[in-house]
Amino acid sequence: MKLPVYLYGHPVLRKISEPLQEGYPDLEQLVAEMYDSMYESEGVGLAAPQIGKNIRLVVIDADPVGESFPECAGRKLTLINPEIEILDGDTISRPEGCLSLPGISENVPRVEHIRLRWLDEKFQPHEEEISGFLARIVQHECDHLEGKLFIDHISGIRRQLNRGKLNNIVSGKVRVDYPVRFAPSVKGRR
Repeated sequence: MKLPVYLYGHPVLRKISEPLQEGYPDLEQLVAEMYDSMYESEGVGLAAPQIGKNIRLVVIDADPVGESFPECAGRKLTLINPEIEILDGDTISRPEGCLSLPGISENVPRVEHIRLRWLDEKFQPHEEEISGFLARIVQHECDHLEGKLFIDHISGIRRQLNRGKLNNIVSGKVRVDYPVRFAPSVKGRR
């Protein structure tokens, strides 16, 4: 089943997510549906808040960008309760977009080297140092768990230049090729 992606302006995207506990009902089905929804919308990552659930769950399949970024080739991760430790303070700006902010892309500064700790879907612990574009994808998706969006990392001037696009998303004046859920204030478009 394809789950709708919640768009900018929906309050669920600004809440801090709760840790996911073992025994969460139908977790295997939820993870499968998140992957299906991510593939349907042609994304490389999807966080639970983007499908309306404030739990610390992320799915990533970075393989589609593996030709451009070799560290992403073959990388598919289900992250439960992920924790990021910054290992390199230098930042690099690269373009980012987000399924919850269709039509917007901005250069976002992020560190290139992190240590990631997480539980997999069987609640087994993992730890890995991750670099390059894969580290960017992980940071982007984990930001969602903290109620942050990539536009929070850009300058005020850049946000102002995107104000019209953001207002169009909030008011439901955006078309996308995947199921979406608009902010509650948009009548008849949920």
